[in-house]
Amino acid sequence: MQNIIIQGINWDSKSSFQKGPAKAPKQIRKALYSDSMNLYSELGTSIEHQTIIDAGDYAITDYFDIESITKNNLSKNLPKILTLGGDHSVTFPIIKAFHGFYPKLDILHIDAHADLYHAYDGDPYSHACPFARIMENGYAVKLVQVGIRTLNPHQAEQAKKFNVELHEMRNLDINSISKFENPVYISLDMDGFDPAFAPGVSHHEPGGLTSRQVIDLIHSINTKIVGADIVEYNPDRDFQDMTAYLAAKMMKELLGKMLQP
Repeated sequence: MQNIIIQGINWDSKSSFQKGPAKAPKQIRKALYSDSMNLYSELGTSIEHQTIIDAGDYAITDYFDIESITKNNLSKNLPKILTLGGDHSVTFPIIKAFHGFYPKLDILHIDAHADLYHAYDGDPYSHACPFARIMENGYAVKLVQVGIRTLNPHQAEQAKKFNVELHEMRNLDINSISKFENPVYISLDMDGFDPAFAPGVSHHEPGGLTSRQVIDLIHSINTKIVGADIVEYNPDRDFQDMTAYLAAKMMKELLGKMLQP
């Protein structure tokens, strides 16, 4: 069985609206290991497992340090990696590192936003752009986006250009999501949830996914999950740690799935 490395990325310098996600990894762990919850996923798997190794948090000074950190962790007998972000810009350098080890990778992206801008506020590496960078470089065979509810003409054009499988909230049918054929990476933006479930995000976008929908979607993956990230949790915006506990729950469910061969 492959090891799973947990890495925390303290980074929100490419957030376009509010800072705060750099503080998230510590708060997610605090919720996960509190007396409020046990460490079993709904699949009956304990994440107190000898193959799960927490590498701790990394203070980032240069954006592409995220790539080298991830590459270094992947070089340790090719483990699976769960990243706690951080704003969504962390996903591009992580996937760039993954590409060297997994040249054929499918991505499931759960989010209110498509994050497909060619550039945002003049920055091609903004948290609004990671999937444009990933797809234009050929780092994913397939990109499936679920929960989108902020699509504008530019991003719709980008989605068409990159052949993105887009599942918008306005006509969402979870059962219509196609099956994955390659190793899968899951990128979970906490604002993919409706703000009623996740108030601790920088960008409140009503009309989103329920926690149950996201858990069921994660459980439905029938291909090996080799990596995942949980991003855009902003502790400065949270209410009674609701979003911290939801992120911790998602961490458990992702790890439970990643423990499967």
